[in-house]
Amino acid sequence: MSLNRAKLVDQAFLKAVAALSPSEPAVDLDAPIRRGSGLTGRVALALFEAQAQSRLLDIAARELRARNEGFYTIGSSGHEGNVVLGDLLRPTDLGFLHYRSGALYARRLGKVPGQTPLFDTLLSLAAAADDPTAGGRHKVWGSKALNLPPQTSTIASHLPKAVGAAFGIERAHRLGLASAYPADAIAFCTFGDASLNHSTAQGAINTALWSAYQKLPVPILFVCEDNGIGISVKTPTGWVGASMKGRPGLGYFFGDGLDLPDAHDAARRAISHCRTHRQPTFLHLRTVRLLGHAGSDIETEYRTPAEIEATEALDPLIATARLLVDAGVAQPDELLSIYDELRERITAAAREAGKRPRLTSAAQVNAPLAPFTPDAVRAEATRSDYADARRAVFGDALPEVAPRPRWLSAQINAGLMDLMAKYPESILFGEDVAKKGGVYHVTAGLHGKFGPRRVFNSILDEQSILGTALGAAHVGLLPIPEIQYLAYLHNAEDQLRGEACSLQYFSNGEWRNPMLVRIAGLAYQKGFGGHFHNDNSFAALRDMPGLVLCAPARGDDAVGMLRTAMALCKIDGRVVVFLEPIALYGIKDLHTEGDGGWLSPFPAPGEAVPFGEGRVYNEDAADLTILTFGNGVYLSLRAAKKLADETGIRARVVDLRWLNPLNESFIRDQSLATGRVLIVDEGRRTGGLSEAIFTVLAEGGLGYLPTARVVGDDTFIPLGDAWTHVLPSEQTILDAAKSLVGAARHHDLPLLA
Repeated sequence: MSLNRAKLVDQAFLKAVAALSPSEPAVDLDAPIRRGSGLTGRVALALFEAQAQSRLLDIAARELRARNEGFYTIGSSGHEGNVVLGDLLRPTDLGFLHYRSGALYARRLGKVPGQTPLFDTLLSLAAAADDPTAGGRHKVWGSKALNLPPQTSTIASHLPKAVGAAFGIERAHRLGLASAYPADAIAFCTFGDASLNHSTAQGAINTALWSAYQKLPVPILFVCEDNGIGISVKTPTGWVGASMKGRPGLGYFFGDGLDLPDAHDAARRAISHCRTHRQPTFLHLRTVRLLGHAGSDIETEYRTPAEIEATEALDPLIATARLLVDAGVAQPDELLSIYDELRERITAAAREAGKRPRLTSAAQVNAPLAPFTPDAVRAEATRSDYADARRAVFGDALPEVAPRPRWLSAQINAGLMDLMAKYPESILFGEDVAKKGGVYHVTAGLHGKFGPRRVFNSILDEQSILGTALGAAHVGLLPIPEIQYLAYLHNAEDQLRGEACSLQYFSNGEWRNPMLVRIAGLAYQKGFGGHFHNDNSFAALRDMPGLVLCAPARGDDAVGMLRTAMALCKIDGRVVVFLEPIALYGIKDLHTEGDGGWLSPFPAPGEAVPFGEGRVYNEDAADLTILTFGNGVYLSLRAAKKLADETGIRARVVDLRWLNPLNESFIRDQSLATGRVLIVDEGRRTGGLSEAIFTVLAEGGLGYLPTARVVGDDTFIPLGDAWTHVLPSEQTILDAAKSLVGAARHHDLPLLA
């Protein structure tokens, strides 16, 4: 039978404090508790109470779990030195917290009247529906009032957005925008020594330093709580300091989290450096890990009893108690009384929290995930009260009065200019988007129109691009990041899945990070660049809860969809991915050379494509429905004309436009209009959109309709002409249409036109 380490640590604290000898009471509690330190006795006593709260919450978490009333046991024991950050950082400093931040959280909230950090934490541990932070969806540290966006079980995925928030605080003020954060506010993030080795952490730190090297203010405080071990893997002694000291542009400070005055003084210096110099700053805080990684962790499998006992002997709570007694700030019996009183309060509150109702339905669980207010979004998308801003950008050459229609990339370019005129808080950035105007010149001219504060190049790191967008959105900006190619997104997907799309869900709708992510993608570049530049796999995007995914096929649609996408961001705080088909960027003709059939006029302000609304071509056609998107629209229209010319079969071509969530009623209605369905999906056979459409039809009771699909193979896109063998083509669409209609007629299946 394994020993109860929580009980042993608790008993060891009580025994150690009881053994302390009373001392002469301090004359002045507002004097330094130790010569040369800035920490006073009065503050040290308050910090001890927050540390004790954190420790007793850890014990309560395990007791709740033992009664099956709690569901989270990763604790903060041994990390209580982070309490100094809760004391010194301002409530207006934006914080992203590691899961061992109990003392920091208790002190930060405890300093503000009306806050209830103890009961809030217990409700979160118990997954209670009235947990004010996450509404029973996860155990998180978070507070809207105290500027702590909730994080889940983060490793280092919160660091890029912390950097983005620091950047955003500065950028909002430099743009003259109203901000909830003072001009001298900073952003901070806490994490462990093992997480420091994660590529995401390294990328975030590098991005901050890359920016600072160019004299761009990035007031970010990185706090590494170094306990020397990541679950069971030891961190090499001295590694954190050796890898961070001397980094160009990085202020490095070390504090001993087991020694309260030392930690407090080091944190004060680090915060002051960050706030004053507006530069990346690294606070290396020594800690220990008590009670294992979590309640389920059996430390004796990888640490000897002697190692565990030696670590427990370094208990920072005992060290703080000894400090207070030695300085005469408190006597041993006073500290024990504080501890016992807190235990009683927390025990009683834990029993109450354990009885609170939990989420009891899917509707409750999902309520904050994907907010949508249709009328407000429609009104925002069609709002046209920014004529003066448009004139300042376009002059007299307004795009809607252009003498000739234009192609997709040109209309996206004009649409982005229009959006940035409408939203002064918007910023556009990514690799090569500034003076070069992007690889395909889609952003050409924006840098010149709006300047480097609103349109700028990013570092070559997709995690940092998305993290910058996330953090900037936290502070009130409307970011429009660009991912240069769809294939480049895949190494950064978790910034969308685990961070961006999860925020409203895990904050019970209190926090939001709206962003319009532009991604150049899909295939049909006729063999250029291989799969890194012809990526047809967007299944991972459709698997992200709450994410809106749309793909325009032509210029006027793109502009109307951009307006609605930005309205979704502005009104409902949504994360929207705007997937642009590269192969259609410059297409002008549809059926014959010079016909201009793929050009379109620019929609005037006030015109927008409603969320979820598709586009139907050949609407009077009653023989076949072709459901498609992106490049498939262009190919299907060409195939449909040949089909009519060769066989007389008339097919309506339906551009879904919005790929996630799908407009299921629209799909069913268009399928019923002809009674035969051909799905043209350039995505892959497995995991592609066609599978979802089949499901929509089957679950809608339309599984009996003659249905077929033309899809991409389960492969990567090869170089050269080999691509033609693995993607839908005009000919394969034509053949499938003939086969489907012919088979239906042969079997005398009813038409439902």
